[in-house]
Amino acid sequence: MTAILKISLVAFAVLGGGYLAGCSNQNVEQSNQGQDWIELFNGKDLSNWQIKFSGHELANNYLNTFRVKDGKLVVSYDNYEKFDGQFGHLFYQQPFSHYKLQATYRFVGKQVSEGPAWAKRNNGFMIHAQSADSMTLDQDFPSSIEVQLLGGLGVEERSTLNICTPNTHVVIEGELVTDHCINSTSKTFHGDQWVTIEIEVHGSERIIHKVEGDIVFDYTNPQYDKATAKDLITANEHNVLIGEGYIAIQAETAPIEFKSIRLQPLKPQS
Repeated sequence: MTAILKISLVAFAVLGGGYLAGCSNQNVEQSNQGQDWIELFNGKDLSNWQIKFSGHELANNYLNTFRVKDGKLVVSYDNYEKFDGQFGHLFYQQPFSHYKLQATYRFVGKQVSEGPAWAKRNNGFMIHAQSADSMTLDQDFPSSIEVQLLGGLGVEERSTLNICTPNTHVVIEGELVTDHCINSTSKTFHGDQWVTIEIEVHGSERIIHKVEGDIVFDYTNPQYDKATAKDLITANEHNVLIGEGYIAIQAETAPIEFKSIRLQPLKPQS
């Protein structure tokens, strides 16, 4: 999305052990006794997914950006002459609340011409997202919690599984954070290497990000921004917490491949 506002998470990294313990790991472990894994991507086609591009009606796969190639789900820009604001999202057909989402991805090739600088090797899983059909025609991004995927640019550090918050906020270490993007503690993944990630979602209570098995973010209370998401807040104006939503993959100028995307429903914590 926008350029990342770097917020120091040194305290998170150093004190993470105590914080995680305070978040009742025992309950999380018990809730992990979930159901069978669901393959969200079947390796053959885009069945069970919906497409929405900014400026286009629902189900218009603009310039065949989302496609399946060699058994991989691909975001491709080889049919574009240049980018002109056509941000896209691929939504899984049903919402989820408590689950683990696992995926293996890699960035490939070059950014499309005239794509914004911040979008180089940039994609993301939108979780707790509004539905595709509830987006307005020219809406760039669904209201959601974005689990941002970033690839290294060859020189500086650039973490992945960051958080961005279109029309939303989260709570980190007990404090409401309203900055748009917050960096995780992950290492940088340069080049076209495959990266495996896991997002563990416990409704409106807690969300955990893992990269190659390591916890790199742990936060709570995903919620709507009262100022910008009024149309999505329930009749009870004080209940802004987001307990469920759709999962979507972005198309924002960077070619990327996914070779697996699967989900395991979890039992809610007692």
